Amino acid sequence: MKALKALLFVTPLLLLIVFLLFGYRDIPIETLTEKYAPPPSSFINVEGMNVHYRDEGRSSIPVVLIHGTGSSLHTFEEWASQLKKDHRVLRMDLPGYGLTGPFPDQNYSMDHYVEFVRDFLKALEIKKCILGGNSLGGNIAWRFTAEYPEMVEKLILIDASGYPQKAKSVPLAFKVARIPVIKNIFTYITPKSVARSSVKNVYADKSKVSEALVDRYFELTLREGNRQAFIDRLNTPLDTTSYKRIKSIQQSTLIIWGDQDQLIPIEAAYRFHDDLPADTLVILKDTGHVPMEESPDQSLEAVVAFLK
Repeated sequence: MKALKALLFVTPLLLLIVFLLFGYRDIPIETLTEKYAPPPSSFINVEGMNVHYRDEGRSSIPVVLIHGTGSSLHTFEEWASQLKKDHRVLRMDLPGYGLTGPFPDQNYSMDHYVEFVRDFLKALEIKKCILGGNSLGGNIAWRFTAEYPEMVEKLILIDASGYPQKAKSVPLAFKVARIPVIKNIFTYITPKSVARSSVKNVYADKSKVSEALVDRYFELTLREGNRQAFIDRLNTPLDTTSYKRIKSIQQSTLIIWGDQDQLIPIEAAYRFHDDLPADTLVILKDTGHVPMEESPDQSLEAVVAFLK
């Protein structure tokens, strides 16, 4: 009984200490917008959400770039700064991430994301584009291409998900978001160290993970609703059969992959290469899961050649 009383006294005290040390309130959207949405950022209403996007560059068929889980449109900043010299470049924060905020219905299925991209392009009166995406964004991109082939001229897949596969290493945030009970606490107690560890996990060269980069990932996670959306997305049942549609894609496709990707190992790159009838495969040495961030010049070189 003494031990039980001590436990009942100590547990709330420990939880209070943890909350004081690692608990973070949501950052007001106005504060985040001022910091992360300077010009040329814009907002447009899609499916009841105020979607954050950037539309830059010369008038041409748009190059639409879609980020991955836990990320934002900023992940393509280096690419966009160069591509906009010769192309129209369009990117957005997906629902649940960045400044856009969560889906109102909390439906984070892949089908819903494909519908969102369709509605987003329709809202901007874009009938055809070159579509690219990283990780989750790559998954959305190839599914969209399979569903609406008339809207996609070319396809760019960057360490894209889609095939049933087993990761060699998973970011800490991904693990925490799937643990019963703990995942609910995660919406209030979110150590910055988890963000730092998770970003480093997807880089091959950890020295390239700057404090500013960690701050961006971490602070955008604290946008109202994003922490719950992160958990909801990672606990959405996986679709294990749609990958069979990849073989139906006829568009010319560029596949870019980091040879040190531990989240979606390089074997997936070769599966895309085998299944897509008109593709170019580029493997980047000493690069992890996010080549456009970690090796922007090397990865962009392949994109520029592909677009020409």
